[in-house]
Amino acid sequence: MNAVVGPDGRARCPWGLSAVEYVAYHDDEWGRPLRGDTELYERLSLEAFQSGLSWLTILRKRDGFRRAFAGFDPAAVAAFDESDVRRLLADTAIVRNRAKIDATIRNARAVLDLGMSLDELMWSFAPPAGRPRPSTVEEVPATTAESVAMARELKRRGFAFVGPTTCYATMQAVGIVDDHIAGCWRAAGNLTAR
Repeated sequence: MNAVVGPDGRARCPWGLSAVEYVAYHDDEWGRPLRGDTELYERLSLEAFQSGLSWLTILRKRDGFRRAFAGFDPAAVAAFDESDVRRLLADTAIVRNRAKIDATIRNARAVLDLGMSLDELMWSFAPPAGRPRPSTVEEVPATTAESVAMARELKRRGFAFVGPTTCYATMQAVGIVDDHIAGCWRAAGNLTAR
């Protein structure tokens, strides 16, 4: 599918018009370079929670996730114990999946044990410049060599729920790659780190 023109006259990636929440996410967040350990830990965590679900479900629960996981402060989440897990499993404002909750806590501890910033580690997997922009949604990959390498390295460093597809979705979300399709108004570039 090619870019689709919305009611505001802007052409967007087709998924960016499929729900009202997607318009803001597409226009203001997805594909924009994002930096910071807390910010990247949050996005990696949310992408893991999304696995097997609609991203729209996660977007609609994002505020609940932020409250439940202490604003995704890795140090705070790393200190969570079994009573926190029970609290999270009872929290209807988030996705109540024990394996994903456990992974989020484990990943916070792994962030603290990295010996470098999560920001530096994740951005080290950025593809070389000059990568061709996808022309259609069908050309957007689910994984790349870089996302496979990122997943392997994160797992080696103790992270969980970080397969190549989750890593690639995170890379897209935080602008390590820019998969806005040709014709989308966001594909014009000029995106700067926030």
